[in-house]
Amino acid sequence: MSFRNSLGQQQCTSSAFQNLQLSGSLILNIGTQLHSNLSFDAPAEQNHYPKTVVNLEACEVIITHTHPGYNDKINTVIWLPSAEKWTGRFMGAGGGGWSTGVETNTTLPWAASEGFAVVSTDGGHVAGDISWSQVSPGNVNWVMLQDFASTALDDAATLGKAVVKAYYGKAPSYSYWNGCSTGGRQGHMMAQRYPGQYDGILAAAPAIYWNELMMQLFWPQAVMNELGEYPALCDFEVINVAAMAACDELDGLKDGIISLPGKCDFDPTTVIDQQYICPSTKISTAVTKAAATVAKATWQGAKSPNGDSLWHGQNVGSSLIASAATTCNNGTCTGAPFVVSQTWITDFVIMDRKYDTAALNTTVFDSVFHQAVNRYDSVIGTSDPDLTRFHSAGGKLITWHGLADMCVAPSATADYARRVYEHDPNASEYYRLFEAPGVDHCGGGLGWYPGNGLNSLIDWVEKGIAPDTLAAEQPKGKKANLCLWPKHLVYVKGDSSEATSFECR
Repeated sequence: MSFRNSLGQQQCTSSAFQNLQLSGSLILNIGTQLHSNLSFDAPAEQNHYPKTVVNLEACEVIITHTHPGYNDKINTVIWLPSAEKWTGRFMGAGGGGWSTGVETNTTLPWAASEGFAVVSTDGGHVAGDISWSQVSPGNVNWVMLQDFASTALDDAATLGKAVVKAYYGKAPSYSYWNGCSTGGRQGHMMAQRYPGQYDGILAAAPAIYWNELMMQLFWPQAVMNELGEYPALCDFEVINVAAMAACDELDGLKDGIISLPGKCDFDPTTVIDQQYICPSTKISTAVTKAAATVAKATWQGAKSPNGDSLWHGQNVGSSLIASAATTCNNGTCTGAPFVVSQTWITDFVIMDRKYDTAALNTTVFDSVFHQAVNRYDSVIGTSDPDLTRFHSAGGKLITWHGLADMCVAPSATADYARRVYEHDPNASEYYRLFEAPGVDHCGGGLGWYPGNGLNSLIDWVEKGIAPDTLAAEQPKGKKANLCLWPKHLVYVKGDSSEATSFECR
């Protein structure tokens, strides 16, 4: 029986996909929904600029499957634009934090409006829910962890391509991955473990070195636990005001952006007791010794009790409100750890959900850090620098990272790039990193955001045009071309709103 309409396109009915199979899995249910005349505003997210979408026609397919014997249940969602709008391209869309799949309801329809057949997976759990972490107290749910780390991503790519072939009558011409943060880690995981699934991968601010990252995100809390002091957020804000004053013009331009954080040697302990205006309250605030100590430790990165470096720190001037967050009530402040990091420590490393992380000082931190790396690196570390199988499959990978990232240390991504190039000196043929001054985690900030990076990736994959720069814009429209690592963006002369006023050095 045929389910094709007069255009040769499959109908948006579950019957059209009943022949789908996935090796090692059992498909439990297939549902569909036809979207007609869908209009919405897609904000700047998931590596793209804002876009107003009008009158989108798309078929949404939802597939539920399990791996028999593993007691998991994974939902995969595919959006399919109309046959006349489909470009022949397929896209996998990444998640964030504990979310295996997309975090907003505009990401998939946005991709469909761009002509992609697009897939996302929930990895077997709902958004940021972490209740699945243990099968019983003290016993990690390894199946669900594997699903989150890698398995569900491979399943989604395979299912998505099968749905595309069933719906349009042919396989995708090209397949792409698009993600940031967890989505950036997922993109690297696909290149490392499933190198044949995607022709092109755009993986921004990647949460690779997962275990080291989760621990580094907790490091400022461990420092505050050690001090027994928890500064208010304004204390950290004024430190960044001082850092900006010291390092803003290192690139030759005063613009509220630290473009060369690696050359910024600002020490916050040198401005203790000095007064600055807190940006959020507009009140004059003094730099406290505790805040300066925490900020310096955060920028330096986690250290062992004997002073050895454990991991990369945040760049000077990046916001401290994620990793060094506190909450204050009537003048008394306590630590407010980044929830993804905190739950990784309690549920997976210490394996005690009731563990009070306020007891995790810098000495305990060292032990927990090594436990995390030793136990889970092979599962979710996503730090293998050998991308030669991905290269052999014809793949191209673009990474960009905001230098004002408050969550993932840009220097860790640069360290990964260094290792990739050490493994293969010709890696620029298939792997390229670009740094975005002034851009926070996956976007935001005053800096230059490369919202057309996906188009650069497509040109590289389909036309062989390797990007030496990435076009980027500030929120107010000022332009610059992000530099291919290890070069840095430097202001030369002229109108600072024009890309021609900057050079890569």
